[in-house]
Amino acid sequence: MLLKHFLNHKPLFLFISILIVAACKTTGTKQTRSDNNNASVEEWHPIFNGHDMEGWTPKFKAQPLGENYKNTFRVEEGLLRASYDEWDTFTNQYGHLFYKTIYSYYKIRSEYRFVGDQPPGGQEWAYRNNGLMLHSQDPATMTHEQEFPQSIEFQLLGGNGTDERSTGNMCSPGCHVTIDGKYTETHCINSNSKTYHGNQWVRAEAIVYGDSLIHQLINGDTVITYTNLVTGGWLPNADTIRLPPGLPLDKGRISIQAESHPTDFKSIEILNLCGCMDKKATNYKSYYVKVDNSSCTYN
Repeated sequence: MLLKHFLNHKPLFLFISILIVAACKTTGTKQTRSDNNNASVEEWHPIFNGHDMEGWTPKFKAQPLGENYKNTFRVEEGLLRASYDEWDTFTNQYGHLFYKTIYSYYKIRSEYRFVGDQPPGGQEWAYRNNGLMLHSQDPATMTHEQEFPQSIEFQLLGGNGTDERSTGNMCSPGCHVTIDGKYTETHCINSNSKTYHGNQWVRAEAIVYGDSLIHQLINGDTVITYTNLVTGGWLPNADTIRLPPGLPLDKGRISIQAESHPTDFKSIEILNLCGCMDKKATNYKSYYVKVDNSSCTYN
């Protein structure tokens, strides 16, 4: 009866219809404009909050998971530090600090510097040496005596004030890569970066596309690129049953090292490159390279 009443009063029916159509078009146009404005805005997320080690778990050789051996990892003055002032002698109890989240396609950036001196017993190669370990295995799967996680290492090195020593190198505990189209089982390959002497801050960035491609950048310059990450190779004291060779190394955790030289990190940030790629969604991002439409949200 109500519909019949409106139909019998055509001017009123037409007026209401125009209002409804106009309202839908306005809402749709406004949403589309908002999506277009935000789609290319990069949403970087800090994984170090500058206050404490929330979300991070240490694992040292011959120590239980979660034991921050000799208070090595700590937060001081807003910096995440690997420190050795409570070590009398370094006894090859290498440590790593693992972030809780698994990443596959992402960008990571951080600023680091080397400070102070190694404790007695530190290896010569570990002088001014740290690393961002990408695609790290779950620390809960590491054996009690395992020194390094299966991962790909974005190696961070400092100079001694005299000799040339590149940073941003690639090391491969428990994996192999392809460089310049050639498969290699060489454990560490130097980048083409310059040497950074002293205690200066250096910016390290990596662009990670699963197991297919990684670019490593130092102070904005790409210094090494490699592809086709697969498991296998040198990884002493690891459980090879749980870490079989020949599999794509396409995801994992982020970890930083404690190899005997004091190191400061000013920031560690992640830009996820995997997410909603439906342009109709409110959280669509134009820079995503890996689709995960299960994460899409809509108004």
